Amino acid sequence: MNQVTEKESYLFLTGHMAEENLRAQLKQIGSDTFQWDVMNVGVKVAALMTDSLLVKRLPKLLSGIKPPDKIFLPGLFGGNVEQLSATFDIPFSTGPTDLRDLPEFFGAAAKDINLNNYSCLIFAEIVEAPFLTPEQMLRRALYYRDCGADVIDIGCLPGKDFPHLGDSIRMLKAEGLAVSVDSASDDELLCGAKAGADYLLSLTEKTLWIAEETDAVPVIIPLTPSDQSSLYRAMDTLSKKAIPFFADPILDPILMGFTDSVLRYKTLREMYPECQIFMGIGNVTELMDADTAGSNSLLMGIVEELNIQAVLSTEVGDHAVRAIVESDLSRRIMHAAGSDNALPKRYHNGLLGLHERKPFPYQPEEIAELAAGIREKNYRIQVSDEGVHLFNKDTYSVDADPFELMRTIDVSDDWTHSFYLGVELARAQIAWQLGKRYVQDHELKWGVADRRAKSEWMGKCREQTASSDVVDREAKPKGDEITPEQKDQ
Repeated sequence: MNQVTEKESYLFLTGHMAEENLRAQLKQIGSDTFQWDVMNVGVKVAALMTDSLLVKRLPKLLSGIKPPDKIFLPGLFGGNVEQLSATFDIPFSTGPTDLRDLPEFFGAAAKDINLNNYSCLIFAEIVEAPFLTPEQMLRRALYYRDCGADVIDIGCLPGKDFPHLGDSIRMLKAEGLAVSVDSASDDELLCGAKAGADYLLSLTEKTLWIAEETDAVPVIIPLTPSDQSSLYRAMDTLSKKAIPFFADPILDPILMGFTDSVLRYKTLREMYPECQIFMGIGNVTELMDADTAGSNSLLMGIVEELNIQAVLSTEVGDHAVRAIVESDLSRRIMHAAGSDNALPKRYHNGLLGLHERKPFPYQPEEIAELAAGIREKNYRIQVSDEGVHLFNKDTYSVDADPFELMRTIDVSDDWTHSFYLGVELARAQIAWQLGKRYVQDHELKWGVADRRAKSEWMGKCREQTASSDVVDREAKPKGDEITPEQKDQ
């Protein structure tokens, strides 16, 4: 093993086909940060190694060397990493999907990325709440919570009776959810507060009396977006009475005053450095035909820069069906980058839905060289900037159109193999068209845009403490300060 004093030693497990390439990549990384060695476990394709194979072979392979500090498995390893760690009493971990990503992988690892914390609450609005039963609202609320929402906002509608408002709030509260009521009706706001709502949206200087009669924290807004002085008067009034609140200058849609409205938030932060600010971001994400991941990322960047404590997000339009989980990941990335005084790059790939930073790790000539060494009939598929590469021991073709590649395929009467190749070539074509990473036998990765995607950063965070920037609202702050309810993680 390369000897470097007082550096951690890493052992990389691989197979025959990848061993030479793996060593080349590790030599590129060097040994400045860790010692390394490569061990071929006796399989042809590294990703096909299994738990049982490793449990059988590793004791003998490891017997002749000093135990490493960590063992790295191929990125596509499908076994139980935790069980292997326990069996051998050595930490096991998986590397990147592609060997070409090892330098960046270890660069990110050295950065010690932490997405546990955030400084902004997410209010997720159930817009059509009056039309839903309490049970339907609860299902929606639990979904929003699982997407990362801290507060469930019950949206009331002008002119639509909402007789089950109180019952709905009590049902959500019984599940441990924080709840806000969003209404222009004084009666509905009072009803919501009486039923246990934690927050009220929204009050103006003309309805501040509601804040004095309830324990719910109000969000206060100007009488009109152009009348910011009415917001400042309302803030001063509540501050003198030591009533906590959020202040919302109102964010306008794109091309409808958006830039000026952002400047209103900047002015508010400059005038009231300690106040708690609220921003309704659905006015932007919902009201333009554009994928919402980018919009949410930009908005949460503004939120982080201006130290805004809460946002209201919605999933009304079909194009915005992942807006809440996008907001959750965005706030964590922006908070981590802000804490590191760094650009929000290489913290997490979940918001790269359509494209990837490095979609094509191999050059066409490299794929051709690999194809020349194939001695099997099974078809291999890779993607480069030139198109889709299809090859086995008998053929090598490159095209952007799977129907053209179909002419070179010979699978006789094996319809299952034909179906398999059809699926894989379709994935490869999409990857080439959009600039995404393609790995044969694996689905394309769409980040959090995929409705099946699990918020793995969220799962990790729930096992740890919440951000120190989000504290318990029961502390009852003074003046124009408010400390929102900490999310139960």
